[in-house]
Amino acid sequence: MPSVRSIAPCLWFDGQAEEAASFYTSIFKNSKIEKVQRYSQAGQEVHGRPPGSVMTVVFELNGQKFTALNGGPAFKFSEAISFEVHCETQEEADAYWEKLSAGGDPKSQQCGWLKDKYGVSWQIIPAGMDELFDDHTSPQTQRAMRAMLQMKKLDLAALKRAYEG
Repeated sequence: MPSVRSIAPCLWFDGQAEEAASFYTSIFKNSKIEKVQRYSQAGQEVHGRPPGSVMTVVFELNGQKFTALNGGPAFKFSEAISFEVHCETQEEADAYWEKLSAGGDPKSQQCGWLKDKYGVSWQIIPAGMDELFDDHTSPQTQRAMRAMLQMKKLDLAALKRAYEG
């Protein structure tokens, strides 16, 4: 079987692909918009977009390539796909939480998950979470899990206090 050059997510938007790519690249370090492609006259009976309007935006967030597609209103984002942001510190997690959740859906926020203003789901995870949940049968993990289920944004210090009892 031939080797694959790369694998990257493609996000379907209803006209906000360029705006969303600009929003995301403004939040994450080492990020950039690489290419904007536009719809042509050809195929307009299928795509229904004005010639010259943005079709796709290829962008990179911290080394991960993405494509944003202005595909129209046919599909919406759901929590079935989310992007994990693994942070080094609680402060970093708090900063990403604030930036990504701005204008998003506050009802969709639970256990470190949030939905941004475009409907994309993110998980903001501070370093140190793994060891709290390594042994699903331990009383410590049970306490940390109960505490996490009450949280919107994850608070590692509070989770550690619950873990320790």
